[in-house]
Amino acid sequence: MKKSSNDSGQKSRIEKNPEKNRGFLPMSKNEMCAQGITQCDFILVTGDAYVDHPSFGAAIIGRVLESRGFSVGIIAQPNWQENDDFKQLGAPRLGFLVTAGNLDSMVNHFTVNKNRRREDVYAPGGQAGLRPDRATIVYCGKIREIFGDIPLIIGGIEASLRRFAHYDYWQEKVRRSILFDSRADLLVYGMGELAMIEIAAGLKAGIPVDQLTDIKGTAIISREVEMADGVILPSSEEVMADPLAYARAMALIYQSNNAYDPRVYLQPSGNRYLRQNPPQEPLSQAEFDGLYDLPFTYRWHPAYDQVGGVPGLTEVKFSITANRGCYGNCTFCALAIHQGKYVQMRSRDSIVREAGRMAKDPDFKGYIHDIGGPTANFSHRACKKQETRGYCPDRECLAPEPCKNIDASHQPYLETLRAVRKLPGIKKVFIRSGIRYDYLALDKDKAFLRELVEHHISGQLRVAPEHISDEVLAHMGKPAFKVYESFARNFKQIDEQLGKNQFVLPYFITGHPGCSLQDAVKLAEYIRDMGFFPEQVQDFYPTPGSVATAMYHTGVNPLTMEVVVVPKGREKNMQRALVQYHKRENYLLVHEALTKAYREDLIGTGKKALIPAKVKSSDHPAGQANRSSKSRSAKPAPAKQSKINQKDKSRGKNGKKTNRIH
Repeated sequence: MKKSSNDSGQKSRIEKNPEKNRGFLPMSKNEMCAQGITQCDFILVTGDAYVDHPSFGAAIIGRVLESRGFSVGIIAQPNWQENDDFKQLGAPRLGFLVTAGNLDSMVNHFTVNKNRRREDVYAPGGQAGLRPDRATIVYCGKIREIFGDIPLIIGGIEASLRRFAHYDYWQEKVRRSILFDSRADLLVYGMGELAMIEIAAGLKAGIPVDQLTDIKGTAIISREVEMADGVILPSSEEVMADPLAYARAMALIYQSNNAYDPRVYLQPSGNRYLRQNPPQEPLSQAEFDGLYDLPFTYRWHPAYDQVGGVPGLTEVKFSITANRGCYGNCTFCALAIHQGKYVQMRSRDSIVREAGRMAKDPDFKGYIHDIGGPTANFSHRACKKQETRGYCPDRECLAPEPCKNIDASHQPYLETLRAVRKLPGIKKVFIRSGIRYDYLALDKDKAFLRELVEHHISGQLRVAPEHISDEVLAHMGKPAFKVYESFARNFKQIDEQLGKNQFVLPYFITGHPGCSLQDAVKLAEYIRDMGFFPEQVQDFYPTPGSVATAMYHTGVNPLTMEVVVVPKGREKNMQRALVQYHKRENYLLVHEALTKAYREDLIGTGKKALIPAKVKSSDHPAGQANRSSKSRSAKPAPAKQSKINQKDKSRGKNGKKTNRIH
């Protein structure tokens, strides 16, 4: 893969404008000189373009270290096929920091069908191909080649979710911990600010990197360990050879991010061990607020101006992160293993300050796109117990049934939203982060739901029941479908009271482990009865670190050791086609699925039919199942096209006027 032809122009713009770029962390020797830096303490190599915004992990870590007196240089999307980019800032005084970026590099590069993506929203101009596959490993290999045994620390979501032996969907095999393959000295998992401060302080004090072995929130490689003090996982070799061993390991890893559990987690690999130290404690509210008081420019580096900047900034530029962490624990999401199950919420004053700053931006039109996080309406710990003893190892907070001790108050979040709405220059505040409707239903005070409908959506609210089968939902870690139906009724009632004429638009996942072909047919029937087709459908993507990915690989739910059906290959394609059975290019797959599921009653001309028995020969040429979705749709059993679909089309491909609940 070749580097883009605009690289030389980008470097030229960096070199020619060092004074203009002084507000940013330096990306060149000239920028270092303009800031009075002769040698950086740390150089941070990232697979993303450099965007100085707190939604980008490299920017947060860089600014946190800068606030502690360390100088940090940025090497963004270096050409990994040559040495020059890695040498452009010289050697750092204390060490290199490496991250693949805001996404796992393989997820960034490939669709669920393993087709290479044509766009990278975290690259200048959206150009794909400016980072390598398995970026963390490749960057580290280049640094070792050039700089030898210099301290090398990896972090970010790619490193965090691959810290133990993990199933790799793209190679269809289990790989050992990324720490072995990268040859790094330390792996920082989770959000990383506190761990990086400790690492930096240790290196500054002259402690060799191989002696920084006990820092919370890190993982190391060790030859000798004290078994009595740790949780022993099945070895890398065992989980590679035995799917059930992998499932047992995943069940243990699922509990490994409890900040109140003092144990280390150990996974043998050959004659060494991967040792994960206990997690860092969650940030205090003052510490969390402090991150957003750092001197971010909230812009991409000026080097990218001539190619139109970095598309990934567009949606977050006028969005506000209010919280981090999630105790929702959907099995297809690895957030609990990365950010943790503890919700940390910024103060109302901190969020109001950021909204005020945003309102002064010359590009601001009065609309805040989001105030939220992984789950927008989680604004505090799940219960009082979590504040002192951590989360429960033997049950979940919300599913399959909510814990009786859960604190479902939305008052802190609601007060923040009200305060922001009152600010001068703010026309509307949207909520586009996921909202747990099952959690919302537990709040006896319905003020938040009413104000959500009245003030924080526009036309439609995208909700994520994910499926209609309770058995499938149980494997997803989601509540029973009746909870969604109750929420939809309550939404409609409040919407009618307010005279808004707004709609709920459900969002589904197809092909999830535990979903049989019969379940998929039932979902198609539900969609038929809704009277409109969902514009977007998510096909299950087995990404590193999630419980559902372990199910996909092993055929076992690691949390229960129950055997689950796992749709793969053609059956997975059939399940996706069923949800969009009205599309002409899906006819053959849908016909095959209905026949295989013994549901020929849904083929024909009856009112309940999904597809006709036959279509004109011109309507199904060879290779129809793989044809572009841009082809004209045949509607053999037409479902009513409602206002919801009409409104959805007006929102555009990026869904900018769409709100989502999950």
